Amino acid sequence: MDTSLTIAEEAPRLSRSPWRFALHFYLKARLRLLAIFVFEAAQAACTILLPYAVKEIIDAVTLANETGVDIFSASKDAMILFAALNLGIVLFSRASGAILVLTGPYLRREIRKSLFSYLQHHSHRYFISHFAGSLANRIAEVSMSAMHSLWTITFDFYPLIIKSAVALIILMNASSELALALSLWLGIYIYVSYLLARRCRVYAQDFAEARSLVTGKIVDSVTNVMNAKMFARRQYEEDYLTDYLNHEVDHALRTFWYMEKLRWFQFIAAMVLMVAMVGYALKIWADGNLTVGEFSMVAGLAIMLIEAARGLSRSFLEFFEYLGNISDGVSIFVQSHEIVDKPDAPRLQVPRGEIAFEDVTFIYPEGMAIFERLNVTIEPKQQVGLVGFSGSGKSTFVNLILRLFECQSGRIRIDGQDILDVTQDSLREHVSMIPQDPLLFHRSLMENIRYGRLDASDAEVIEAAQKAHAHEFILQTEKGYDSLVGERGVKLSGGQRQRVAIARAILKDAPILILDEATSSLDSVTEKKIQLGLANLMQGRTVVVVAHRLSTISHMDRILVFDRGRIVEDGSHETLLSANGHYARLWNMQAGGFLPDTDEPSAV
Repeated sequence: MDTSLTIAEEAPRLSRSPWRFALHFYLKARLRLLAIFVFEAAQAACTILLPYAVKEIIDAVTLANETGVDIFSASKDAMILFAALNLGIVLFSRASGAILVLTGPYLRREIRKSLFSYLQHHSHRYFISHFAGSLANRIAEVSMSAMHSLWTITFDFYPLIIKSAVALIILMNASSELALALSLWLGIYIYVSYLLARRCRVYAQDFAEARSLVTGKIVDSVTNVMNAKMFARRQYEEDYLTDYLNHEVDHALRTFWYMEKLRWFQFIAAMVLMVAMVGYALKIWADGNLTVGEFSMVAGLAIMLIEAARGLSRSFLEFFEYLGNISDGVSIFVQSHEIVDKPDAPRLQVPRGEIAFEDVTFIYPEGMAIFERLNVTIEPKQQVGLVGFSGSGKSTFVNLILRLFECQSGRIRIDGQDILDVTQDSLREHVSMIPQDPLLFHRSLMENIRYGRLDASDAEVIEAAQKAHAHEFILQTEKGYDSLVGERGVKLSGGQRQRVAIARAILKDAPILILDEATSSLDSVTEKKIQLGLANLMQGRTVVVVAHRLSTISHMDRILVFDRGRIVEDGSHETLLSANGHYARLWNMQAGGFLPDTDEPSAV
């Protein structure tokens, strides 16, 4: 783990190094992996000993022909050895395969679970800066690449080491010259292949990044497919995506051409050595220093090892491509968590619901200042409306309460408790938020409403839906409360999504309620019904309402008027109108009940 990173206490400790990242998960299954290594070593030894068993058979048959002994009697022990080695290959390989079946899915689950857990602790700013589809694609790629890296080590690199060691020992007994020549070639060949393949990691990482970018763009286009239809932009979207696909192809070609050049070197080197080894063995045999069986064994061993080494070169390329994929993923995921709880932070307690901003200064990382030494207190169970032009600070005010962002100086207290000193989960458990564009899961209506309180019974969910005037339309859907709402709730109208969100908030029953123009997506008839539900929901709670339609907050106990990060007016609707100040000007400027984006006069 990189100690320079700021990591949430409950987040898994992950390293930014692809090697250490993968090793962290491999060690979780070390006993199973050790068993796989033992069985693979046994299988590799059995495989490389087959030419030796064939040599024993040939020598026994040759001797039997020269002495007139029965061939089967003379080669009996050699045949038993040959059969035992083949049986060993079957048993050891399948034992290894059985453990692999038990280990692979487990490790993939652990990697995906850990990455997702780490990801969830990132801030709101992180998620609005990355494509959701790209993040999901990277989780899948990292988990698969980590597993493929492990299998490459286990089933390609490690068996070759065992085969090479056993083969060279056998060759030393037959011909030390051949053993020395083969060992030198293997050492040089593998080292050069490693160096060349290592350079592929950079190409592979860029290629993985390009693939994830394309995936994110595709998900973005599919999510907004109705926009493309409504604006007749089908061809534009195809052309837009084609530019990114071409970008991916450029990186793919650069990566694959490098791999192809490396394979040319490896195949030519293997061909030259294979011909040279067999030719040299033939010369030694002709000189009478090898038996027929030994020549067969030498040729067989040389061919098997060279083929294995040639396959190893492909494995090197794939291995570093996997490392590139892991490196790309962890560089995106394993970053400092922007907002973390203090060690052993207590849970927030909200007996009253007072919210106090004390000398709060907030500046976005881009350098845009919003608040400077802002002071305001919202009394317990007070209903407060926030008004102002776009960019005046209303949404930032709400996001700071929810601790989606953190102020640079000053404090925000809820019932006297600094929200930086308590856990984020406990803070948000005490706040119900109904946004202007509610977010729903692609799950059933019952699950989406129950998300407000997971232990709620079906009857309690239905009661909340009735209070939000959602029960009627839910019963009209195909499967009622079991109906799926589609990605982000696309199967529902804007008003229906809003009513589900209100039902969820009613079920949550938090002491603080934040509404971001919660009825803006509703028709006037439905709005009147839901206003009754909201009125019941607001009773006995501290309520903060972000308003774009001033009529929705005219009945509030208090209205805060924002202008360029400052609260310029504070009072009831009647008080502010009679003051004939900023709020009165906003009230007179609103068109169709809504505020304009700015106070600049529109062109006529």
